[in-house]
Amino acid sequence: MAQGILPFKYELEKSGAGMTALGGLPLYLDLTKVVGLSKSIGRHLRVRDKGQGWTDSQMVTALVMLNLAGGEHVEDLRGLEEDEGWCQVLRRVELHGLKRKERRALERRWRKEKRRTVPSPSAVFRYLAAFHEEGEERQRQVGKAFIPRPNGHLAGWSHVNEDLVAFLQSKRCEKTATLDMDATLAETHKAGALYCYEHYKAYQPLNTYWAEQGVVLHTEFRDGNVPAGYEQLRVLKEALGQLPEGVEKIRLRSDTAGYQHELLRYCERGEDERFGRIEFAISCDVTEEFKRAVGQVAQSEWRPIYREENGERVETGREWAEVCFVPNKIGHSKHGLEYRYLATREPLRQLELPWVEEQGKLPFQTLEMRQQRYKIFGMVTNMDWEGGRLIVWQQERCGKSEEVHKVMKDDLAGGKLPSGDFGENAAWWWIMVLSLNLNVIMKRLVLGQAWVGKRMKAIRFGVIHLPGRILSRARGLVVRLEKKCSAYRLLIEARTKMAELAVMPSG
Repeated sequence: MAQGILPFKYELEKSGAGMTALGGLPLYLDLTKVVGLSKSIGRHLRVRDKGQGWTDSQMVTALVMLNLAGGEHVEDLRGLEEDEGWCQVLRRVELHGLKRKERRALERRWRKEKRRTVPSPSAVFRYLAAFHEEGEERQRQVGKAFIPRPNGHLAGWSHVNEDLVAFLQSKRCEKTATLDMDATLAETHKAGALYCYEHYKAYQPLNTYWAEQGVVLHTEFRDGNVPAGYEQLRVLKEALGQLPEGVEKIRLRSDTAGYQHELLRYCERGEDERFGRIEFAISCDVTEEFKRAVGQVAQSEWRPIYREENGERVETGREWAEVCFVPNKIGHSKHGLEYRYLATREPLRQLELPWVEEQGKLPFQTLEMRQQRYKIFGMVTNMDWEGGRLIVWQQERCGKSEEVHKVMKDDLAGGKLPSGDFGENAAWWWIMVLSLNLNVIMKRLVLGQAWVGKRMKAIRFGVIHLPGRILSRARGLVVRLEKKCSAYRLLIEARTKMAELAVMPSG
């Protein structure tokens, strides 16, 4: 019987030896070696340090490669195991550079003959369980925000990520760190998950993004009911502690979750021992008092906001003005600090739907001014930049932060959490962050400027998912790609660049 309607059919390769659909993925194994990822994992995680079976490095490397290849679930590891060519490369890479004693120690971790190259899904679930702290779960109280204290294993992820970021900084030094703090909702249907402010079950990690380097400097996995601004000052201090050498100046951007006078005071007074005064531009709450202050601004004080487009200044249709506004909390304090408050306004051009506004559906505040209705946004800052420039700079956070969150949840595996246990999901989230930052390093230091803005879809199509065959030759392996493979020269240049990075002095 014919297989189908059209003139083709499917058959299995008789040998199956050496075929791969991931001809470009070994490039990332090269990079893990250059950045020292395996050594960092061995230093900081130590879950399987003295156990049998898979090592920490083998577990985490497999899951990072799964993220980069497009896998979203633990079960997707089966696809990597079925790729014989990829497994052949991975087996050879794991033993490369090891002394005979180290190889034998690795072999002795297995009581029986090792049959798999990639950990099985059940082995991964057992591994992730080591990051969950059941004792912390018993401290939860109904209706209260709670962040479980990480156990020793879970705390190790931040140090591994710190090493990755430090490597990037050592090869591409940035003296300024603009930190964008923002939370994102990762929807889930897990029974143990809690409802978020948008009324569905989710987790809500708080991320700190380093804009100049394009990496996630710090992340804290949280339940969906934990407000984005909850303990944000503590998280900022932790993020500052993970900045590598060479950084001299800090700037902070945040949405209204960061509008906390304790946080503003810490930045303005220079209470951080290492960096001193921190410049900030943070969205403020548009309260009725703030609206009254905006309404008192003279018409002549409003100035247009421009954006750069093809080297020219283009009006955005929005205006800004300085606002004379002192919040009650600061005004009633003897030690209150004064900041600049800026407002933006934009004519409300769409057809008004009164019933929509009555139901609270508008995502912004509005104000009637001189027979014209405007969208109103506010910002507080301790910076002396020209207002229009400052507002555009502060709002760059929104677009980039949202893009990174989409990459986390859509391009990588952050949107498909594997477990009902908090600690397991937190470890899964950290593995995704390591994958994201490793890819940033690949684009910025190896592939080049033309690839920096590309999403994972383009990377997979152009670099990772390349059909080929793995051949053994002269005690080494050859990844043989198709004759017309357009990525061949890119791969050769990338490997040459990585060889240079391995011997390049830091700084």
